[in-house]
Amino acid sequence: MITDLWYKNAIVYCLSVEGFMDSNGDGTGDFRGLMRRLDYLHGLGVTAIWLMPFQVSPGGDDGYDVADYYGIDPRYGTLGDFVEFTHAARQRGMRVLIDLVVNHTSNQHPWFKSARSDPNSPYRDWYVWSKKKPKNAHEGMVFPGVQKTTWTYDKVAKEYYFHRFYDFQPDLNTANPDVQAEILRIMGFWLQLGVSGFRMDAVPFVIAEKGAEVGGTPVEHFNMLRTFREFLQWRRGDAIILAEANILPEDDKKYFGEDGDRMHMMFNFQVNQSLFYALASADMKPLVKALNATRPDYATAQWGLFLRNHDELDLGRLTEKQREEVFAAFGPDKSMQLYDRGIRRRLAPMLKGDRRMMELAYSLMLSLPGTPVLRYGDEIGMGDDLSLPERYCARTPMQWSNEKQGGFSSAEKTYLPVISEGVYGWEQVNVADQRRDPDSFLNWMERMIRTRQETQEIGWGAFEVVDVGHDAVLCLRYEWRNNVAVFLHNFHPEGVTVRFSLVAPEGEPNRLVNLLSEDHAQGDAKGRYELTLEPYGYRWFRMGGLDYAYRRTEL
Repeated sequence: MITDLWYKNAIVYCLSVEGFMDSNGDGTGDFRGLMRRLDYLHGLGVTAIWLMPFQVSPGGDDGYDVADYYGIDPRYGTLGDFVEFTHAARQRGMRVLIDLVVNHTSNQHPWFKSARSDPNSPYRDWYVWSKKKPKNAHEGMVFPGVQKTTWTYDKVAKEYYFHRFYDFQPDLNTANPDVQAEILRIMGFWLQLGVSGFRMDAVPFVIAEKGAEVGGTPVEHFNMLRTFREFLQWRRGDAIILAEANILPEDDKKYFGEDGDRMHMMFNFQVNQSLFYALASADMKPLVKALNATRPDYATAQWGLFLRNHDELDLGRLTEKQREEVFAAFGPDKSMQLYDRGIRRRLAPMLKGDRRMMELAYSLMLSLPGTPVLRYGDEIGMGDDLSLPERYCARTPMQWSNEKQGGFSSAEKTYLPVISEGVYGWEQVNVADQRRDPDSFLNWMERMIRTRQETQEIGWGAFEVVDVGHDAVLCLRYEWRNNVAVFLHNFHPEGVTVRFSLVAPEGEPNRLVNLLSEDHAQGDAKGRYELTLEPYGYRWFRMGGLDYAYRRTEL
């Protein structure tokens, strides 16, 4: 069993090597460029870096179509560069997580080339085949509106192959013991090179039964998740898996494990979608419901909390009415929407650059039960380029300065265009300018991240939702090791006065010490408080005397 639960109080920063920093002027980011920016990430307060795919790939799906699990795409550097990077990160106290994309491979992978070329190939059964096109071939597509089928005919193999994603990403037959053994070898290889774990892509599809006869809701083989975890614990005791699994709350325990023996972490899609509904409607009741429905049952289980990631903002778990309300608020134009279920914008343009709402959203994410996961560029309020197809609009290069190509590259042309026009262009939004401005969003984020790391009640403690008598205000109370922290967020565009009661730690005064300003709050003898929150206002408190600005450390 893992004993070092470092991920409980981590700050995870997701980035694409391709899009972060170009060191050699070829227009594409690389590991040497990333190493130049490690001190920036360390200064921001990042404790774990999550890398999007960087292995050899034709690039049809931004690296998620892997053609060699054991190699580095030469555009990004060499295995030696990767090891230097993990070593440099470790020197700064930062861990490295990498994407593990094993639901499918590229159709250019040697395994698939061998499988399609010969029915007797040892790799034939590594993929899923059918002599006839299954009747349900038009169901279960991950990218509706872009995909047309999940079964494609291969002229060389003279059979149909299954692909839950694009047709150039044939699914691996993960039920095959040889495939499972290969997945463990892949994990072991990268652990040996210095990674601390994996963000496992599309977990429900990895463990689902696959085949022409499978219809409706496929059987999921959860014993696979236990096998993955056991392997990690034997190879490196503190390594973790962060699972991408957009599932219903009643299925959470199946992924975390009946005894907390499967996935260490999962992204909380339920809370994410309800959070955006709260921002759009000023109604936090569905968010409260989602928080209560997703309480982990085990000390080792942890949620990954995020606002935006590299995919679309998936709203598929909301009701149709709720989804339309979020669309109307944050993605009203069809060009902003994707796959009939989501919004493809970055956070800042979704919120129209409203600093109050941006602060509210990130304050909320940093104080929700779980571990915050940030997306590169969101700490400076980067925008998007809707002229780019699908999800590429939010995958543009990092904007470092107001120099050529935003300081990302000296090349005349970059892998995707750096945003250069409008209020989100690199001359307006970049790291260098914001570092010099004490009131910038970047410096606000750095202060909030530092305060979040000092407030370990969030990552470790038990939470309760406190009734404040107003549907637009969320109040969360955490308790851990005789420390009590309280967080209030007002989703309403107008100021709100709330009244509530709290129990202080034994022997301490009924006082709320503000962790972000001098605006403390004094309760009466019965622990009753009255507070006024400005439009989109938020407060971070500890209960007790003024010394409670810092966490008590006794065990």
